[in-house]
Amino acid sequence: MNSEPLSTRKHVRFVELSAKALRALADGDLAGGSAEAGVALDEHFVGDRARWIFGYRADQLAKDPSAAPWITRAAVSEPDEVVVGDAGFHGPPDEAGMVEVGFTVVPGYRRQGYARAILMALLVRAAAEPDVRTVRARISPDNTASLATIAGFGFTRVGEQGNERDGLSIVFEVPADAIQAKLSASGDRASVPAGP
Repeated sequence: MNSEPLSTRKHVRFVELSAKALRALADGDLAGGSAEAGVALDEHFVGDRARWIFGYRADQLAKDPSAAPWITRAAVSEPDEVVVGDAGFHGPPDEAGMVEVGFTVVPGYRRQGYARAILMALLVRAAAEPDVRTVRARISPDNTASLATIAGFGFTRVGEQGNERDGLSIVFEVPADAIQAKLSASGDRASVPAGP
């Protein structure tokens, strides 16, 4: 899905952030969130934006526990076992079979290939699900790093959306069957661990 040599690619696995871990992080309790997750989380996980997101996801799980396999996970680098970010989908596939990806890389690990590894693992997960027909990504037009990250993964710009909290976002989508075809052609399916 990209031209980076396999030997230099980063690899990640996902660790579930339970409702209890998400609630602890939303409350600013890094030690409690780390203990609940079973991995040492970074201070990034209790920053203002992260706390808002984790609170939102904890509320989402309280309303719909079946969303747990889809939402926020800690992204752990392999083989060194360091938490390099968080990632997941905004929820299970909707009626049209669409899932939306979301991910963040911890500031100290940015520009090292982890965003691509995280996105690849999310796409592998989505493509493996029979109910997923489309993967969506919404990115701010000034977020050049994320725009560069999705390049080469088959996303097509399909529109724009905006709201008061996040401002304007460009909406990109890629069909799940296109992901499957690229994974099969490139052999990446075997090189990236499935998860969340």
